[in-house]
Amino acid sequence: MVVSQQSVHVDKIYRTRENLAWCKERGIRLSGLPLGRPPKNRRAEIKKQAQEDESFRNAIEGKFGQAKRRFGLNLCMTKLPETSETSIALTFLVVNLSRLLRQFFGLFLSFWLFRRTNELRCRQRFNKNYVKSYFTQVKLIS
Repeated sequence: MVVSQQSVHVDKIYRTRENLAWCKERGIRLSGLPLGRPPKNRRAEIKKQAQEDESFRNAIEGKFGQAKRRFGLNLCMTKLPETSETSIALTFLVVNLSRLLRQFFGLFLSFWLFRRTNELRCRQRFNKNYVKSYFTQVKLIS
């Protein structure tokens, strides 16, 4: 099964005529502004599409930054290409596992808190018979 991409999100440096033509042949949209002089007035749908592309790209760049900062991707100093690829793959495996662990913990915590709030909601705050019997035992009410 072959899955084709709808769009590719790249830096401006990769938006060359060759890359644009290659993507156009295959029906792939390249994100970013068109080459050449910018038009005086851009259409709203083009602006919206560019903003969506940038937000998608920011999320990806953020994950790379997190992998470099928190998971040691910037410390990959292996010499052979195979070991470099393995090191990078292991780093992103750990990134994905930590994300899954965080989601699982959040789900567990939400179920635990939801269960606790239901217990508090279902329990009667003041049992009238208990209060009346308590005060009659102490002889505050005759």
